[in-house]
Amino acid sequence: MLPSLHPIPLQGVHRLSAATRDLAKRYLGGDFKDTVVPAAFILPEAASCGLSHNMRYALTVKLIGEQAPLRILPEERLSGAATLLEAVNHATPACGYPGISHNTLDFKQGLMIGYRGLRERIRQRLADAALTAEQRDFLQSMRVCLDGAQAWHRRHLEELDRRIAASSGAEQVRYREVRRHAARVPELPPENFREAVQSLWLLFDFQRLCGNWPAIGRIDLLLGPYLERDLAAGVITLEAAREALAHFWIKGTEWCGALDHPYGGDAQHYQNVILGGIDASGREVTNAVTYLILDVVEELHISDFPIGVRVSSRTPEKLWRRIAEVQRLGGAIVSIYNEDLILRALEKFGYPRDEAVTFTNDGCWELIIGGKTAFGYLPFDILQILQQSLGLAPELADRPLYENIPVRAAPPGSAPLPADSPDYPTFDLLYQDFLARLKEACDGFARYTAHCFSGDVRYYDLIPAPSPLLSLFIDDCIGRARGYYNRGAVYSVLAPHAGGLPDTANSLFVIKKLVYDEKRLSLGELRKILRADWEGAETLRREIIRDYPLYGNDSPEADRMFAQVVADYARIAADPRDSNGVLRPVGVSTFGREIEYASKRKATAFGRQAGQILATNLAPTPGSDLSGPTAVIKSFCHVDFSNVPNGCPLELKLHPTSVHGDGGLDALIGLLRAFVALGGVYLQVDVVDSEVLKDAQRHPGKYPNLSVRISGWSARFDTLNKTWQDMIIHRTQQRF
Repeated sequence: MLPSLHPIPLQGVHRLSAATRDLAKRYLGGDFKDTVVPAAFILPEAASCGLSHNMRYALTVKLIGEQAPLRILPEERLSGAATLLEAVNHATPACGYPGISHNTLDFKQGLMIGYRGLRERIRQRLADAALTAEQRDFLQSMRVCLDGAQAWHRRHLEELDRRIAASSGAEQVRYREVRRHAARVPELPPENFREAVQSLWLLFDFQRLCGNWPAIGRIDLLLGPYLERDLAAGVITLEAAREALAHFWIKGTEWCGALDHPYGGDAQHYQNVILGGIDASGREVTNAVTYLILDVVEELHISDFPIGVRVSSRTPEKLWRRIAEVQRLGGAIVSIYNEDLILRALEKFGYPRDEAVTFTNDGCWELIIGGKTAFGYLPFDILQILQQSLGLAPELADRPLYENIPVRAAPPGSAPLPADSPDYPTFDLLYQDFLARLKEACDGFARYTAHCFSGDVRYYDLIPAPSPLLSLFIDDCIGRARGYYNRGAVYSVLAPHAGGLPDTANSLFVIKKLVYDEKRLSLGELRKILRADWEGAETLRREIIRDYPLYGNDSPEADRMFAQVVADYARIAADPRDSNGVLRPVGVSTFGREIEYASKRKATAFGRQAGQILATNLAPTPGSDLSGPTAVIKSFCHVDFSNVPNGCPLELKLHPTSVHGDGGLDALIGLLRAFVALGGVYLQVDVVDSEVLKDAQRHPGKYPNLSVRISGWSARFDTLNKTWQDMIIHRTQQRF
């Protein structure tokens, strides 16, 4: 068992072998970080002269497969390791092209037909005489990428043969076992569970080796049928299957310690997995793999594969309990999706039912149709738009939200604060001005979207991002003979994502009460106070903080304002549904950008001073939610999330004593069920004591595997810089 990093002692269940637990300790301790090295090779200039970006990229992928260092450990039960340092930096080794992330690949196709089947699909498509030269080049590039993947696989088998010849006894037996399960896959479809686990790892890890960071998606749906057949045939035990999955999870930590991560921690590689839910026929997916994975996470506390479980009224009681049992160990490694609500949202947006039911996430938590979506999102701070209406921010931001798309037109040159901002005789006039500015911003996003995915470019900075390797597992890039960023995917998505909605709603709520309902001061007087950052008005500031219950406290008046702001944002941002064929499902997020936004925000009407880090995603503003976790959930669920089809999370930070013992476990299960019953969309629960976090901050290295939830991912606390650590510490600590 790994040392407990939790103030409540774990139960000490040892399902895994001592050797597997020891291997996990070594990986998590960074013992193999020195085997992750810069690429010592590069594609010769003469070999790439005159070639397209796609073909130069493909030849580099082939070179990676032929020359990347191998790492094979005698204790491991799986073969394959991403050993190139550039990949940890999200770049393609040896060529500098950026990697691609925020996607879930169609690994089911990889398992069903293997690399050989993909090669045959490409061969058949190339037979079409109507293909353009560009399409033909792209398909040929995909084929070269497959050659690289095949070379990497072949080298592992050859190295295993050498290890077998040079070893004896138990070590030789282990090498033979790994060699046997890796011999056919992923070139051919797996025939049993162990081959399926090995095949999935090789499919996934070769993408990572080449700088892409894909999510895995519905892993129990992928692997469950293989295990069910093997269990029925008596060729494997649950214990052996658990060990195999544990090694998959352990290898997911292969980059531990390879880099210092001042931004977002050491596990932000977008490799999320989904468990549970229904399949295309409406049958519950939950199976033995579902529970074995939760066993592994409970015992090893590995956060590198964040888990989202699809739950509903159909979810078995056993699964509810296992989710809560793992959640209360901390790290927020397991989160939940409200499956029925999400299906309604996706169908309302326009996805067909048979597509919607396959939903996964993009690698964080945003909702997509897995294996068929090229995904991106456009984040912006809605609080800054309100502060423009209030005369607290320039008409033109220091930098436009997106190039050539200012939030609001302004004269050339600097944009000082307006000297005579309107006082808005009524609250409705203020609110309508805010909505008008919001619409201008969203219209700008729509214009920007219309230019994106129009070629093989990255949506956010238009850097060429060749995609023939990743596109092998995106439907229907082969059929369309077009890349991931070049409309090859069935769905190209660029979702508007607002941050600061809770802070905006809180600001409007207090302004309405203070200025328009109670008439305690004019808007001009309040503006003067906020421009002075509350200097000279400390008594009023403290009174507002004390007497005005904000969003997150089950306060009907504050929650109505919150729900109205979110509803109006969703309505405005959803029009048009698509731009130039690129879908625009509305989402809400900050993903840690609340840190970046802080320096651009002025003081708020609800008592916060300029520069403070405010709300994460759609969680209440830190320190404002004072009525317990149930109140937070009830406030959150005032929103009709069927109008937010790209999703948004609620983060809850619970004190460990709240979930201790059988009573605490039952309370946590009840909280999860209530969230779903009330209409929440996605919930992340982190169980951690703020005092432990403060101690960890003071004593780096004391809690090496202490994981915390950041946003769509978890990270080991030690790997965050102080600003990020402070953000986690200052989230409200809830108790039942």
